[in-house]
Amino acid sequence: MSAREAEQQFVETMSAWLISLPFDLKTLYDAADDENFAREIREMAVGAIIYVISPNDVIADRHDTFVSYCDDCIMIRVALQRMLRDDNPDATQFKQRFPQFFEPLEKELAVCTQVMGRELFTWLADKVDTMRQLTYKGKTVTMFLDDADAASLLYEDGLAFTTDYPIEEEALADKFKKASTVVDFIKRRRAEEPRIRV
Repeated sequence: MSAREAEQQFVETMSAWLISLPFDLKTLYDAADDENFAREIREMAVGAIIYVISPNDVIADRHDTFVSYCDDCIMIRVALQRMLRDDNPDATQFKQRFPQFFEPLEKELAVCTQVMGRELFTWLADKVDTMRQLTYKGKTVTMFLDDADAASLLYEDGLAFTTDYPIEEEALADKFKKASTVVDFIKRRRAEEPRIRV
């Protein structure tokens, strides 16, 4: 695929991801609730939920720009890909429930890697490995799995995120025309990260 074709595909793919983000979040909740999955998988699902609904992730969510939700779209997919990479019956059955999500996933992430560059994409994707250590409103990932009140809080905040989600398809089409809009934004956040940590 040429660079120009890849960039166009990136814009189309990311636009579709942005529109479907509230629905994709529900896939994570289903994974977190699935007791057939190993504890590690369910913890990663909860961590990914926290990442998405928290306004203070790697790229802080700001309601005035679609770009701040692009990392959430990528992280959901990387997390689910890693969680379900084993071809055991439970993972296979789960993926079969969401064919529109999982069937094109490998090719879509390959386009992201090509357009963003492997180094930048890897920087973002590797943050999936820290999701199980995330906290939200003073509670750990394990608390959200083991405590009914905490689980209810996480569910309600997910509903609130979905209700308040500001991205609309028509407005997005007018604003998002170039891959560089997203890629350059993520590059700036990566450059700022050492200063943020100090």
